[in-house]
Amino acid sequence: MPKILIVYYSRTGITRKVAEALASKINATLEEVKDTFDRSGAKGYLLAGRDATFKNLTMLETSHVKPEEFDLVIVGTPVWSWTMSVAIRTYLTEQKNKLKKVAFFCTMGSNGDKRTFIEMTGIVNQLPIATMALKTKQVFTDNFENEIQQFVNELNILE
Repeated sequence: MPKILIVYYSRTGITRKVAEALASKINATLEEVKDTFDRSGAKGYLLAGRDATFKNLTMLETSHVKPEEFDLVIVGTPVWSWTMSVAIRTYLTEQKNKLKKVAFFCTMGSNGDKRTFIEMTGIVNQLPIATMALKTKQVFTDNFENEIQQFVNELNILE
């Protein structure tokens, strides 16, 4: 079985919940991307939207996980202002040349998944082998098992 890394950013815990469920299903290593900028509360929410809109980068906490040691890196992000979070934009920009294969998932209140995946694809300069978009309400109510299974099937990694 291939060596898989799931990298995600989660401001509210919704994207984390999906990453953890997926990791337990496919026995993947889990890595939370941590932004050094405090994006909590109402002010953090507004600044997160602004930074995402303007495609700003941020400073990330140092990670000791090396994505180049994995056959597949699955990247998860919340959708902010119809695009990826600032932390994931930064991670992909910094690590793009170290990613052998990628897959993407996102969580969102309403929409923006297609644009988010297009922008993520553009940064890493490779097509994802699979994508999954989940609504916040689905995750909050634990109604996303079918989507996880479909995503795992698209990954075609379990032999």
